Amino acid sequence: MKVLALEPYYGGSHKAFLDGWTDHSRHDWTLLSLPDHMWKWRMRHAAITFAEDLGQRVEDGETWDAVFCSDMLNLAEFRGLVPAAVRDLPAVSYFHENQLTYPVIEAKEYDYHFAFSNMTSALAAKQAWFNSAYHRDAFLEALEDFLKRMPDYQPLASVERIRERSRVMPPGIDPFPQHREREAGPMHVVWAARWEHDKAPGVFFEAIDCLEAAGTDYRLSVIGGSGGRDPLPVFEEAREKLKHRIENWGYVESREEYREILGRVDVAVSTTEHEFFGIGIVEAVAAGAYPLVPERLAYPEVIGGEGNEEFLYRHGAAGLVQRLLEVAETCKSGGPWAGREDRGREMNERYAWSVLAPGYDDALEALAD
Repeated sequence: MKVLALEPYYGGSHKAFLDGWTDHSRHDWTLLSLPDHMWKWRMRHAAITFAEDLGQRVEDGETWDAVFCSDMLNLAEFRGLVPAAVRDLPAVSYFHENQLTYPVIEAKEYDYHFAFSNMTSALAAKQAWFNSAYHRDAFLEALEDFLKRMPDYQPLASVERIRERSRVMPPGIDPFPQHREREAGPMHVVWAARWEHDKAPGVFFEAIDCLEAAGTDYRLSVIGGSGGRDPLPVFEEAREKLKHRIENWGYVESREEYREILGRVDVAVSTTEHEFFGIGIVEAVAAGAYPLVPERLAYPEVIGGEGNEEFLYRHGAAGLVQRLLEVAETCKSGGPWAGREDRGREMNERYAWSVLAPGYDDALEALAD
């Protein structure tokens, strides 16, 4: 089967998803992509840019059996601009995020355009895939509320139409090396996320300040980055204040180095106020880190479940501090996994691309039948 993949924002989780799936897929893929910056411009122009490219490819005799794109492409616009040979192909729109529930510091009316783009893309697709059930449900609930605010001609039936064609298809990960045997010593904590307001770094550093005040011995890695923008002031303040604790700081250029860092840490922490899946935490757990994540958003679905309640904390920084102090105590001997260092790997076997890719390939084939 020949698949045409369209990714207007080829970086981060979008790139990782496509690279992971195509590396393990039995299908033949053609990828058209654009760099991962200026996302608003990407959403506005990608349909035109890809359509122009594909017009020539169709003339040259290229053919495909299905289209796969991310939520950054306005699929409805795209299908109106391309030759019939592409327009009539079954299409999947994959929602890594959406522009209805994605938090912004200051909402502006013109941002509504992007919410409508998400809606029309889902309607133009034969199926809409979401990275978690939490994401699907949050999007559909927000979409219904959004449409009810329209002054007239509210297309509320669209919500159920999208729900009926929705599937939950989580992203996959590649295997990590076996976690090293831990020697007794200070707890090593990692916070790995975008350095932006929705990841609530202030909550994390508030918890770390409490560890300092309690006299806890620990090491710290804060990785991620601000995507070329000036980082929030809290990061520079923390870097100066905690320099005696820091093992790693800032964006990690090498994927190999990133994997190596995750393989050395004891605890992976999330403080986010917004998360549709949490691929960074999933990878950290697969590398052997013990997760501490808030009991909300996608985490109860992705990390929680029966027997895994210990990984979910409540009550913000105070709840996180309590759990970190407990884990720090275990690090004085065997560590937080208590001799079950492979538990994280076993928890995340369901997210291995080798497990997921065959089913995703089958789902695309079924659409094209």
